[in-house]
Amino acid sequence: MFKKILIANRGEIALRIIRTCKEMGIKTVAVYSTADKESLHVRFADEAVCIGPPPSNQSYLEIPKIIAAAQITNADAIHPGYGFLAENAKFSEICKKHDIKFIGPSAEMINMMGDKATAKKTMRKAGVPVVPGSKDLIESVEEGKKTAEEMGYPVMLKATAGGGGKGMRIVNNADEFQAMWDSAKQESAAAFGNDGLYMEKYISNPRHIEIQIVGDQYGNAAHLSERDCSVQRRHQKLAEETPSPFMTDELREKMGEAAVLAAKSIKYEGVGTVEFLVDDKRNFYFMEMNTRIQVEHPITEEVINFDLIKEQIKVAAGVKISGKNYYPQLHSIECRINAEDPYNDFRPSPGKITELHTPGGHGVRVDTHVYSGYTIPPNYDSMIAKLIITARTREEALKKMKRALDEFVIEGVKTTIPFHLRLVTDEQFVKGNYTTKFMETFKMK
Repeated sequence: MFKKILIANRGEIALRIIRTCKEMGIKTVAVYSTADKESLHVRFADEAVCIGPPPSNQSYLEIPKIIAAAQITNADAIHPGYGFLAENAKFSEICKKHDIKFIGPSAEMINMMGDKATAKKTMRKAGVPVVPGSKDLIESVEEGKKTAEEMGYPVMLKATAGGGGKGMRIVNNADEFQAMWDSAKQESAAAFGNDGLYMEKYISNPRHIEIQIVGDQYGNAAHLSERDCSVQRRHQKLAEETPSPFMTDELREKMGEAAVLAAKSIKYEGVGTVEFLVDDKRNFYFMEMNTRIQVEHPITEEVINFDLIKEQIKVAAGVKISGKNYYPQLHSIECRINAEDPYNDFRPSPGKITELHTPGGHGVRVDTHVYSGYTIPPNYDSMIAKLIITARTREEALKKMKRALDEFVIEGVKTTIPFHLRLVTDEQFVKGNYTTKFMETFKMK
């Protein structure tokens, strides 16, 4: 087992990893920018190294600085968390060259799945259902229009190096193609340094359902059931739950089998998530694979009593997995608490938290790195906490979530707590009648 792990991340996920490491008897190293000097992950790690100024491209994305921090602290492994360098094949390869274990898949696996066009090709070859689309990257507007005509509008242009909704555009007809193409190219180049685009058939009103998987270096793979992530705004997830209210036992088996097939086809090592779009007839299509821990992983942990970070570390250390598939025994919902104003188009609201009270009680979990007096920097993602509720049934979980949100007090900044209070009492959401289009008609009252 590893003796010391450096966490190449910040915020709640860095603190989450530190907690599991401590329980496993593993020393931890935090890295931080000057903006995060007072963050809890810095305080609770055994050691901490400042790696630069606030901009992430001068700190958390600076591979040489992170490798240097690992070397001077004698860390024998690096956990990347999610975001930043978590799905960076170059980082994985550089860690290997410096004899530091990257807690995640190899560079080859990341390249196979990180590039969306390559991932679709790989899954198609493995026999996993994929959304009809271009076989390779689209090289020109003319080629794109021709492919779209063959496929039938509407279509979706997607950044091959994409994530978080960046570089995605819906094209309804040929007249829109040029403008959407230019816009998607520009955004994907700015966000990822790669303006490559591919195209797929646009499926209207789908569910976004993902399957948690784990694989080891011995060729074993298993799934840990599904999460429904359909409540999204501009392709950014807002709330997630498991089991999905849309799921049937038959569909769960089919999607689980497909996810395991996907993992085995690339001999996947580590924890990961296979994401699918599911239409109203419960046909499902591979969308992408995230080769990292997910933001929403706690709800899976809660319904099957399973520490995914611990499993991730054990697999990286060469431990063989059981190969057993897991199914939800309870119901869990996660609400992402962001420093944003839901009454003002979810505009970011960085600043100092003047008062904080987190909810408690049976079945209530709060993953956060903030505290009263903490100043939220404007440089990073606006998520400041995750409220995770677990109960025997969905009905109980919704009631518990409302109670917990009522108790959750954050003053000094605007947050999405009012949005979530409105969400968990929305008639259609309570009925489980929601798709990825849900937020287009949702109104704050």
